[in-house]
Amino acid sequence: MIPISISSEVKSKCPQLQLGCIQCHLEVTNEYPALLELIKQELSDLQNQLVVEDISKIPSIQASRIGYKSLGKDPARYRLSAEALLRRVVKGKGLYQVNNVVDLLNLTSVKSGFSIGGYDAEKIEGEIQLSIGKANEPYEAIGRGELNIKFLPTFRDQKGPFGSPTSDSVRTMVTPQTQQFLMPIFNFGGHDNLEEVMRGAISLLEKYAKGNSFESKILS
Repeated sequence: MIPISISSEVKSKCPQLQLGCIQCHLEVTNEYPALLELIKQELSDLQNQLVVEDISKIPSIQASRIGYKSLGKDPARYRLSAEALLRRVVKGKGLYQVNNVVDLLNLTSVKSGFSIGGYDAEKIEGEIQLSIGKANEPYEAIGRGELNIKFLPTFRDQKGPFGSPTSDSVRTMVTPQTQQFLMPIFNFGGHDNLEEVMRGAISLLEKYAKGNSFESKILS
């Protein structure tokens, strides 16, 4: 697995933060009817169970919002991806349909309330550190253009920032050519279901993306 660490500054401001990291070899496809049917069923259940006002009260979402505030970022203006996706689901808008890997990642996120990154590991250069974004750092977010990552928890490698719980970057995004995949799960509250969520994600990757050669670990 690519070496990953959490900076001392992030640890001091978010002492309960854990990263559940999964790396594997897989296949990306745009044809995945069985997974789409599963997603349809799961989203219907979520839509029936939740209203928008409930989302911020989900323990994993609530802890993530507190983490953002501790770092100096407004979680209402820069929503964590799990919260933004859940709001779409509850409003009946569904999830974005991208490819099998991104879609199963998003399914895992809305079911758990954990924000999750998804990266082409071969586009990452050197070791990774989760640190705090700085003002005026260039960061092209997927589907959003330039994103102000100041005070956001931010993954960076030798080339600079490439991922955050609000939005991943274009530079390391998953494409049909991706074969080596890295999936970090953000557990801001130290909740004890992280291992269970990781096992579920691995099962989905095996079943719907031919995932193999798995490596996983929890960082804190």
